[in-house]
Amino acid sequence: MNAWRNLNGEGRMGAVILTALILMALLAPILAPGDPLAISGEPLLRPFADAAHPLGTDRLGRDVLAGLLHGTRTTLLVAFFSAAAALIVGSVVGTLAGFLGGIADAILMRITEAFQTVPGFLLALAAISVTGPSVPTLIFAISVGTWTQAARVTRAEVLSLRERDFVAAARTLGMHPLEIAFREILPNAFGPAASLAAISVAAAILIEAALSFLGFGDPNRVTWGSMIAEGRTVLRSAPYLSIVPGIALVVTVLAVHLLGRGLSRSERLQP
Repeated sequence: MNAWRNLNGEGRMGAVILTALILMALLAPILAPGDPLAISGEPLLRPFADAAHPLGTDRLGRDVLAGLLHGTRTTLLVAFFSAAAALIVGSVVGTLAGFLGGIADAILMRITEAFQTVPGFLLALAAISVTGPSVPTLIFAISVGTWTQAARVTRAEVLSLRERDFVAAARTLGMHPLEIAFREILPNAFGPAASLAAISVAAAILIEAALSFLGFGDPNRVTWGSMIAEGRTVLRSAPYLSIVPGIALVVTVLAVHLLGRGLSRSERLQP
């Protein structure tokens, strides 16, 4: 409740929308039972033309609403897990670089800079081209392209903390350097990196949609990107096939952005 009270208006709006999307994802098997990739009606039924298919059907007769609901599951699953993986990897690398310093810092930061020179989408595309399309490889591929920002932010915070009195006290007590780094320093340096979570989630959503649009998504799962790609061939005659998942994509990214802005401005996360 305190977190909710600390959120401003835009943060609450983002939280409400994101909660609704999560509920859609969780309830998708109940709201749209069966295989969303199965043919369930006549091809290219327009929205509201048939009560059994409120949002119409695609070129093969697959229900658009079912695809939208089940696509929410895939999109949020990939986005949250890849953002979490990127945050964990970036925090570990940044902590080691900032705490150890010297050669270790130089090597880790050069590796980070090498990854930063290549756009995250291209890194994800290269990774998934090697490993093959599936949800786990999508998560891996996206996290490979998005961990560097968390690493740099964590390193900067660790550099400001490693000479504090509580770190000196831990050294005096004989704690192992790695224990000091991850038990004493990282929890205090994690806040600024965690504030990047919303940016990471939004980036992951867009990268996943782009990969699926290009045909690099999991072929056994419906995604918003694959739905948009399916609709582009009949964009003039059936624009709803691309518009519906496109709106869902925009609303989701907007909700994550609003929640992230709200959290960054809330009193709870203020230094």
